[in-house]
Amino acid sequence: MKTKILPTNICYERWLKGDHTKFVSLKSTESSEGSSDGAGGEVGEKKVQFSEVIDAEMDAQMRKEQKVAELKAQEVFIRRETGVFNCNNCDYKYVEADGDTAMIGGTNPPGTTFASLPANYRCPTCRSSKDNFSPVIEEIAGFAVNQGYGFGTNSMTGGQKNLLIFGGLGAFFVLFLGGYAMS
Repeated sequence: MKTKILPTNICYERWLKGDHTKFVSLKSTESSEGSSDGAGGEVGEKKVQFSEVIDAEMDAQMRKEQKVAELKAQEVFIRRETGVFNCNNCDYKYVEADGDTAMIGGTNPPGTTFASLPANYRCPTCRSSKDNFSPVIEEIAGFAVNQGYGFGTNSMTGGQKNLLIFGGLGAFFVLFLGGYAMS
């Protein structure tokens, strides 16, 4: 295996591109121990120090760290709005699917989005402005790239998955107990 002497940043870039020969990397530092007269004189002396040689074990460790970094970048929790907006003062909930029939001066029919409400919209309970509402956001765990796979359960929230699992167990329990009623 050959040994190459390269500056540190070039060493790492070449390693990422797949050149896995043995490297010795150089780090250079400059000290301002000289005086510059403005005519292109020498600013200071240049010190060069050697860092460690990348061996097979370090190479494997760097590959693992790179793979972990790639996977962490992919693990993004999906955040989606539920169509429900809470008043921060009184916990009144504006549900877009239901609309708002308690608004003074008119009603908002079901299906009216929160963004399309008039600018002078007020909370029917505490009369706070539209700016005091915050959206209710649900978070779905898992990799964003995997949300489309399977039978659709990857895009379910934790509560929906619990309902599906324990509801199915309850239905099978009732079905098997119904077998005793047949005799």
